[in-house]
Amino acid sequence: MNTEQLKKEAMKLRESKHQIIKTVLNADMKDSHDLATVYTPGVSAPCLAIKEDEDLSLTLTWRGNVVAVISDGTRVLGLGDIGPAASIPVMEGKSALYKRFGNIDAIPIVIDTKDKDEFIRTVQLLEKSFAGINLEDISSPKCYDIEDELKKTMNIPVFHDDQHGTAIAALAALLGALKVAEKKLEDVKIVVNGAGAAGTAIARLILEAGANPKNMTVLNSKGILYDNGKRDRVQCELLAKVNPDNKQGTLEDAICGADVLIGCSAPGVFNCEALRTMADKSIVFAMANPVPEIMYDEAKDKGVFIYGSGRSDMPNQVNNSSVFPGLFRGALDVRARQINEEMKLAAAYALADFATSENSDPNHIVVDVFDPRVPMAVAKAVAKAAIESGVARTTELPEQYK
Repeated sequence: MNTEQLKKEAMKLRESKHQIIKTVLNADMKDSHDLATVYTPGVSAPCLAIKEDEDLSLTLTWRGNVVAVISDGTRVLGLGDIGPAASIPVMEGKSALYKRFGNIDAIPIVIDTKDKDEFIRTVQLLEKSFAGINLEDISSPKCYDIEDELKKTMNIPVFHDDQHGTAIAALAALLGALKVAEKKLEDVKIVVNGAGAAGTAIARLILEAGANPKNMTVLNSKGILYDNGKRDRVQCELLAKVNPDNKQGTLEDAICGADVLIGCSAPGVFNCEALRTMADKSIVFAMANPVPEIMYDEAKDKGVFIYGSGRSDMPNQVNNSSVFPGLFRGALDVRARQINEEMKLAAAYALADFATSENSDPNHIVVDVFDPRVPMAVAKAVAKAAIESGVARTTELPEQYK
């Protein structure tokens, strides 16, 4: 089905439904006794219990299974700065994915400000209503400061999915691809084209997983990224690891002899003869949406061994929809205070193991997001990592994971 037809169907669906998600009753409300139990006077008992131990709000109210999907609408999908109200359909759609794949009640919230500090303070004030915060579609470099400050000051998980969900999905796909290509992460030469929020997060997580910084090159639209005194702090921190000598060059220079090429950049930029200069059994993830850096047939024609993209109509869809439902499911089930590096890596390893345990097909190195086993596999790995790293409020895995 083509994109224009999908857009028409999306409009028709929302015109008929008006909403993609809704709340439902989870208790009987058929008589006055039910009313008195759900509301007054019975409700005073859980209120007073929570007053004595605030963490009980995570087990006695819906808070324990609710994530806020929050945006200011400044960088929405491939649409850019379209404003808070126009971003609601995306936040609502994201919330639907939480429910469908993680059985998590997610609430779309848009904040009508471009002021970083005002945004931060607003989210901080919402903390007692939610068990987790999913930041979404916020422009960079502002998104870095927002997430860092909220993680530092809040006692629930705060997760910028455009950065870390994408990075986990990319790392999982890379680990699966390397297994099929019979290569090791610490040995391969990796090129990341795109130095925004997603690209830098992918590069950082791949390094965290064990890639050699000397074998990684990061580029933006002007070529190899180097410190020219104008980079944001995240780019500068990354460059200190992967390009301490401030080398410069083109995309063609970077990919010569490379084993892996990952794009979070722009349509068509990989469609060049230089792809033929990559190493044997090359891996290319073209993740620009909706049009990737190179299409599947073109990549194969240039000798690419394993190809992945963000599209569902091509092999190996690198999609964070396989990540965040299970990630938050695991975090919520152990009442985690944050999502740390250990939990992110655990999610990536779980996805990679799941994808390649049953096959070694270059066109099937990522999981099927509709496989019902996927969210639980990720959740269990994440819950275990949260407990072991000391950020969970519980000390044992819940019964459903045993």
